[in-house]
Amino acid sequence: MRFAVCIHQVPDVAAPAQVRDGQLVLDAGRVVLDAYAASAVEAALQLKESHGGEVEVVLVGPQKAAETLRKALAMGADRGTHLLIPEDAALDSRAVVALLAEHLGGSEADAILTGKQSQDTDAGLVGGMLAEALGRPYVTNAVGLEQDGDSLVVTRQGDRGQEVIALPAPCLVTCSNDMNDPRIPNLKGIMASKKKPVETVEASPEAPAVRTVAYAMPPEREPGQRVEGDEPAAVAQTLVRLLSDEARAI
Repeated sequence: MRFAVCIHQVPDVAAPAQVRDGQLVLDAGRVVLDAYAASAVEAALQLKESHGGEVEVVLVGPQKAAETLRKALAMGADRGTHLLIPEDAALDSRAVVALLAEHLGGSEADAILTGKQSQDTDAGLVGGMLAEALGRPYVTNAVGLEQDGDSLVVTRQGDRGQEVIALPAPCLVTCSNDMNDPRIPNLKGIMASKKKPVETVEASPEAPAVRTVAYAMPPEREPGQRVEGDEPAAVAQTLVRLLSDEARAI
């Protein structure tokens, strides 16, 4: 089975960040492969190792994102495509989907895998929108993935437990980071990645339909109240009154 995995470079969420004058200031030097995308790469590699096939990784990003593409190749992907955008390009989910759909519209990939959301924005929109743009059936929030002939058997985490869905190819699956533990590239994989083919395609993203006006820290919580007394019954009555009349929680 042929896989196309859409990956993403994000700021390291463990790096220092602050809001200054309405702008989100990040440690720009610390960028990583998105954790959800890494799980999607690992899922594709495991199926390739069990059943054969090919894994392509596709990344939308500026020139500096090429390092993240090489990391996915070092993990074991066969080839990569870098949809190169300007360093200062503004993107929203719609703009990303338009670029991916243009590239993958003629793809012979049996299955397209994406992360269920992005680690930096947690929007969770690209996978479903891309499936609609390509006219592919899809399943979201996968925590397990098996191959059965020309179909995938997807275990997804739903609101009321897990669901198991048979998904015929061509299809699309969005992957949770609870699905697996992505492998860390070893020296052999890193050296091999330098010889793997990477196609760089200059892309012109559409103007974003969504614009971030400003960032702000959440308001500080008001201090809690402590109910004291010698009589448990009286304390309970006071607590119920406070929850009902002031907090309006009951």
